[in-house]
Amino acid sequence: MMSDVSRRQILTAGAIGAVGFAAAVRSSFPFGVIVTQTAQANTQNPPEPQASVNPNGQFAGKVVLITGATSGIGEATARAFAAEGATVHFCGRRETLGEQVAQSIRDSGGKATYQRADVRIEEDVKSFVDTCVEQYGRVDIGFNNAGIESSPSTIADRSLDDWMDVITTNATGVFLSMKYEIPHMLRQGGGVIVNNASVSGHVGFATIAPYSASKHAVLSLTKVAALEYADQNIRVNSIAPGAVDTPMLRRALAAWNTDFETVSQDYPIRRIVMPEEIARSVMFLSSDDASCITGMDLDATGGYLTK
Repeated sequence: MMSDVSRRQILTAGAIGAVGFAAAVRSSFPFGVIVTQTAQANTQNPPEPQASVNPNGQFAGKVVLITGATSGIGEATARAFAAEGATVHFCGRRETLGEQVAQSIRDSGGKATYQRADVRIEEDVKSFVDTCVEQYGRVDIGFNNAGIESSPSTIADRSLDDWMDVITTNATGVFLSMKYEIPHMLRQGGGVIVNNASVSGHVGFATIAPYSASKHAVLSLTKVAALEYADQNIRVNSIAPGAVDTPMLRRALAAWNTDFETVSQDYPIRRIVMPEEIARSVMFLSSDDASCITGMDLDATGGYLTK
């Protein structure tokens, strides 16, 4: 039986919230949140999504590749890059939703195309990256964002199939994305990669071994890739979100009969992070303002990792 503390840690730490709660919602155990910590309140309001497109913006002329951008963090990042003038090519498994997101970006004046791809499948990833280069001539920035969660379970009760599905999506998917992004970046003289990690890449949380292991792997892959290609003008960093306001998080909070206010009490900033904030953090790491930064994981949890 899972304790209330373990359940609270999974939810409030963003171990699932970083990529959504789809699988956890499918599990059958009840949920309760107990919050006793106090922390410095945050007085800043989260940013509003940027609606207008600036064709001459910060990333004008850049081609941005994003995995898993049919909703949540990936979608927000695709919209943010497009709003700053970038051409965005993104993938995801939900074809109808992907086409809707791409059309919405184009309707607002941005440049975006969607391609169905599953990051667990090497041929899909290769085709996704190659198609981007064939269509746009290059790939300047890769945001390897796609990820999934599994239902909470102890290690002894975890099925190998569940373990492999999470590891293959979250860790192997990042490896495959970099494997096929990097050769194009080398040929064009450089590029930037940002991998989506998690607070779970730094902290262990009971009952989500595959997710924690996969995100620790993302951190290691990021450091290794950064060392391998730093002298060839390719910067590789990662970002560690906590709980983020995505559609899946909202559905999960409803399923567990809790709310943002309760969950946010375990974060020093006392609120849930918005996807647009994660997008802006990814854009910072992708920009010339971060020209000397490589091999780093950016804490975007709202202070959770500083406690």
